[in-house]
Amino acid sequence: MNLYKHLVLVALIGSVGLVIGGCRGAKKIQKVIAIPAPHVDTAVASAKTAAPVRDAHADSMQVIHQAVAGLTRNHIDFQTFSGHLHVHYQGSDGKDYEVNAVVHIKKDSMIWVSINAALGIEALRMLITPDSVKILEKLKKIARLRSVSYLQEQVHLPVNFYTLQELLIGNPIFVDTSGILYYRSEARGLTLFCVGPYFTNLLTLNPDFTQQHSKLDDTDPLRARTGDMTYGDYNYSGAVPFSTYRKISVAERSKVDIEIGYKQFKFNEVLSYPFSIPKNYKRR
Repeated sequence: MNLYKHLVLVALIGSVGLVIGGCRGAKKIQKVIAIPAPHVDTAVASAKTAAPVRDAHADSMQVIHQAVAGLTRNHIDFQTFSGHLHVHYQGSDGKDYEVNAVVHIKKDSMIWVSINAALGIEALRMLITPDSVKILEKLKKIARLRSVSYLQEQVHLPVNFYTLQELLIGNPIFVDTSGILYYRSEARGLTLFCVGPYFTNLLTLNPDFTQQHSKLDDTDPLRARTGDMTYGDYNYSGAVPFSTYRKISVAERSKVDIEIGYKQFKFNEVLSYPFSIPKNYKRR
């Protein structure tokens, strides 16, 4: 795979993103596997005053409601976002690539990405909208104009603009709260198991309900797509915690590993999204 291909995948899969699409935001719980109430021996109960029986199902529902409320509370809402980040990328060929990137997002409208390779030279510029992907390969003077389905073609995953947007911001993806089947409480936090239309999600939350780890597995038995995401180094200076470190792995026929570190980030400032195709560029 040539350097251009790697840079495109960094832009599309990294934070600059993992783009396992079709995400759903937190919503009201609709379905949870019932946990049976403790068995009571009626013979013993008749021989002494019956003690109140704790409703384990109600307790479970309360824990899950608290988790969903915590996810909702930590959800990042914004109008614009800018971030400067360092990306370490390892592809299926085992080679390592490191680039710096700048990301500008106008909510639900456009994602602008500039990637610098060696010596700080801009190698790639992208403009992604809900229905299109435009790429300037600046070293070769090539412009690639595609529909948003190009994302799916490159990463072989169900991808859309909004999932990439949520991932770059750090909001949960593939957390279908109507499909929470069980939870597990541990000292390190709370783990939820959710089933959605494309993936199951084993999501571990920190005690403050920020994301710690997400393990995605394909629900299609004929495929073996997996995603593994770790979130850390939370910045608490804003209204909502922001994860400045992400480690992301995607695998099907081959595996891609990406580490992202945000060096700077800002919300709700006036931004520019410069993108024009020079006349001497070839269109492909």
